[in-house]
Amino acid sequence: MRAPVSWIRDYVDLPQDLELSAFADAMTDLGLKVESLDRPGHDLTGPLVVGRVLTMEAEPQKNGKTINWCTVDVGDANGTGDPQGIVCGAHNFAPGDLVVVVLPGGVLPGGFEISARKTYGHVSAGMICSASELGLGEDHDGIIVLPPDAGAPGDDAIGLLHLRDEVVEFEINPDRAYALSLRGIAREAALEYAVHGGGASFRDPVARDVPPADDAGYPVVVDDPAGCPVFVARTVTGFDPSAPTPAWMARRLLRAGMRPISLAVDVTNYVMLETGRPIHGYDADTLQGPVRVRRAEPGESLTTLDGQRRELHPEDLVVTDDSGPIGLGGVMGGESTEISASTTRVLVEAAHWDPVAMFRTGRRHRVTSEAGKRNERGVDPTICEAAADRVVELLTTYGGATAEPGVTVVGTPPASPTITIPVDLPSRITGMDIDADTTVQHLTAVGCAVQREGDRVAATVPPWRPDLRDPHDLVEEVARIVGYRNVPSVLPPAPPGRGLTRRQRLRRRVGRTLAGSGFVEVVSFPFVGHADLDRLQLPADDPRRTVLTLANPLSAEEPAMTTTLLPGLLRAVARNHGRGADDVAIFELATVTEPRGEATAILPVDRRPDDDEYAALVKAVPEQPLHLGVVAVGEQVRSGWWGEGRTFEWSDAVAAVRDVADVLGVDLQVSASTHAPWHPGRCAALLAEGVVVGWAGELHPRVCAAFDVPSRAVAAEVDLDRLFALAPEEVRARGWSHYPVAKEDVALVVDEGVTAAEVEATLREGAGDLLESVRLFDVYTGAQVGEGKKSLAFALRFRATDRTLTEGEASAAREDAVALAGERHGAILRS
Repeated sequence: MRAPVSWIRDYVDLPQDLELSAFADAMTDLGLKVESLDRPGHDLTGPLVVGRVLTMEAEPQKNGKTINWCTVDVGDANGTGDPQGIVCGAHNFAPGDLVVVVLPGGVLPGGFEISARKTYGHVSAGMICSASELGLGEDHDGIIVLPPDAGAPGDDAIGLLHLRDEVVEFEINPDRAYALSLRGIAREAALEYAVHGGGASFRDPVARDVPPADDAGYPVVVDDPAGCPVFVARTVTGFDPSAPTPAWMARRLLRAGMRPISLAVDVTNYVMLETGRPIHGYDADTLQGPVRVRRAEPGESLTTLDGQRRELHPEDLVVTDDSGPIGLGGVMGGESTEISASTTRVLVEAAHWDPVAMFRTGRRHRVTSEAGKRNERGVDPTICEAAADRVVELLTTYGGATAEPGVTVVGTPPASPTITIPVDLPSRITGMDIDADTTVQHLTAVGCAVQREGDRVAATVPPWRPDLRDPHDLVEEVARIVGYRNVPSVLPPAPPGRGLTRRQRLRRRVGRTLAGSGFVEVVSFPFVGHADLDRLQLPADDPRRTVLTLANPLSAEEPAMTTTLLPGLLRAVARNHGRGADDVAIFELATVTEPRGEATAILPVDRRPDDDEYAALVKAVPEQPLHLGVVAVGEQVRSGWWGEGRTFEWSDAVAAVRDVADVLGVDLQVSASTHAPWHPGRCAALLAEGVVVGWAGELHPRVCAAFDVPSRAVAAEVDLDRLFALAPEEVRARGWSHYPVAKEDVALVVDEGVTAAEVEATLREGAGDLLESVRLFDVYTGAQVGEGKKSLAFALRFRATDRTLTEGEASAAREDAVALAGERHGAILRS
C-alpha cells in the first residue's frame, strides 16, 4: 500500500517538521512494515515557476514538424521581468494559458539540466513542461495547462504541483486489511503520535452526514444475506463522461500506484484508497430491471471487465439483473454494464461481502483485483453508506452530475464481537509492566468500546478490525502501542535433562566415524521425482517406487518424498564434479518415507482428537526410517610425487559401512548380491544377525551416466534404525595386552563363488579367543590355483592378555581355523 504523506495529513495532524525516515521508524514500531520510502522530486531543482503564455507563433519545419515560438511571462523569476522566449513542440495550449516553465539553471528529474540554447532558429531560454517531464505521469504528448486561478506568473510551481510529495510504501499483512487504505494508515499514524508524539487528532474521512435510506432508490434484492450482509446503491444522472479527472486526484492516484483512467473510474478508485471500501459503478442505462445478489446457477457464465468469459460455480456470489449475471460480487464487474465514454447515468454500488466467499471466488477464477484483495481480507461493514455518498459527492462536484433522490440500503452490518480478558493479561504475556489503566487506554485508542468490570476488561472490537478475535489479539494491540522494543530480554532457565538420547549419541557416533574416514556430510532435499527413480534403473515392482506424493510440492519435477537417499547424493556429486572437484566422498544421515498404503486421517480443529482419531492419525503417518547414504568418486588415495594413488573401489563403500557397524558394536556380514542401482557383479548385501540392512558396492554404469557422475562411482545405503536396534547399550573397547603378538599368514584356495567374508568369518570362529585380528591382504586367480578357483591370503594375529604365546599355541589356533575353513568351504591350504 503506497501512502502519500500529504494525503495522510488530510486526516491526521502530523508534525510539520516530520522526517520521512523517522515516520517510517515510528510506523514500523507500531507494527506496519515499511517496504520503501519514495521521495519524488528530490532531484528536481528550480527555478520551476508558473508562466503565462503571451504569444504563440506556429513555425513549420523542413522535417514536417511544426514548432511553436512562444513568449512567456514568468514575472521576476528570470531576474529581469521581461517575457521569456521558449520553443515548444506541443500544441495543446493557447495564449493566455498558465503553464509550468523551468528556466535555465533548473534540473528536471533524471538529471536533465536546462540551459538557454539555440534550436529551430531561436534561442530557447527554458522549457514549458509536460507531466512526464516532471515525473507526474506518463503523458508526454502535451504540456501541463494550469487552471486560471492556479497562481500568478513567477510563482513557485514545485509546491503548487506537490512535486515533492513523499510516499511511504507499506507491506500490509493479510490480517491488517484496514491498513489497505489512507483511513487505516492515518488512524495508525494518529495512534502512534497521540501516544508517543505529544498528541495527534484523527479526522475520519467516513465521518459524514449521509441521507437516510428510503424506498425511492434503485431496487435491489439480496437473496443471500450471509454472502452479502449490506448492499448500498446510489444513482447520479447528467454525468459528463468527458469531464477530466482533477489534477490533485490524478496526482494522488499516481502516487498511490494507480493509473488515472477516467473520472468515473478514478473516483471509485480514489474512494477505495481513501476509505478502504471497494466501490463499483454500473452504467445505469444498461441495467435491465432490479439488481439482485444471489449464488450462481448451473451453466451460467459471465464476461468480466478484463474480457474473460468465465464459467460460474454454484458457490460464486454474483450480481444480476433481468438479463442474468452482470458481475462477480466483490471481485470484478461485468463487461455488459461497464461505464463507457457514453455513460451519463451511473449506479454506485457499495456492498459488504463475505470474505471467505470472496477468497474462494477469486482463487477459483484466478482473478486478482484491488477490490477483491480488500474484500477477501475483511472491510469495515459500517461505512458502505458513507463511501457511496463520497463517490456521489465527487461525481457531482467534478463530473457535472446530479444525485438522484433515493438511497437504497439492504441489510445491516454484522455485530462486532466482545472479548473479555483479565486486566493483567497483557502484563503477564509480554513481561512488561502494563497497569490496568494503560490496558484500557490503549484498547480504547485502537477503537474498542471498553468496559472494566473488576479485574476483567470487556472490549467490543471496532468494525474495521475483523482480525481481533481472541484475548491474545487484544494483548498484541496493547503490546504494540506500549512498544515491542520495551519487551524485556530474559533468557529462559535451562530445563534439567539427562543429556543426549541414545539415538542422538549413536547418530553422532556414526557421523564422527565417517568424517574421520574422509567423508563430508551433506544435506539434500527430501524430494524425488519418478525420473530420478528411472535413472536409478529400479525395476517396476521395486518397493522404492512406491512414494508419498505431496499435494503442494515445491517442484513439479520432484513431487514426492524420497524413499532412498541416493538421488540427492548423486546430484550433489554431479554438482561438485561439474565445478572441478574430481575427488568427492560424501555421506548423508536422513530419513526416507515409506507410505503405509492408502490410510488417511483428518483431525478436527475445534477440539482435541479422541483416542480413535489419534490412533487413525498415527496409522496414516508413513514410516520414516533413518538411513545412511554414502557416495564416493575419484581417488581414495591421492596420486603424487610419492607414487600412484588409488581410486575408490566397491570395497571402500563396504568398508565405510563396516566402520559404522564397528563403532555401533554390531557384527556385520557381507554377501554377494544383485540389487539396483548397483553393478550386478560388484554389489554386496549387508546383513546383521541374518537380516539385510543395506547394500554397498559400485554403481551401474548406466546409473552413473544418467546422473552425470564419473563412472566407477561407489555407493552404500543402509537402514540405521535397524543397526541402532541391534547395537548394545555399551560398546566396550577390546582389552589391551602388553605381551607380544604372534603372526601367522595363511593362503586358502576356494571356489570362486565363495566370498572372502564367509572365509574370514569361519577363520575367526575356528581360531578361537586367541585371535586378535584377521585381514585379507591378497586375492589371486590364475593357472597356479586352477580354473574356477581363487586364492585368499589372510594375515592372522594372535595375542594373549596374560602371557606370551608359544609357537605351538599360535600354530594350533591357525590349524584349527584352516581345518574349519576346509570343512565348511572346501578350502585347501595353498603351499
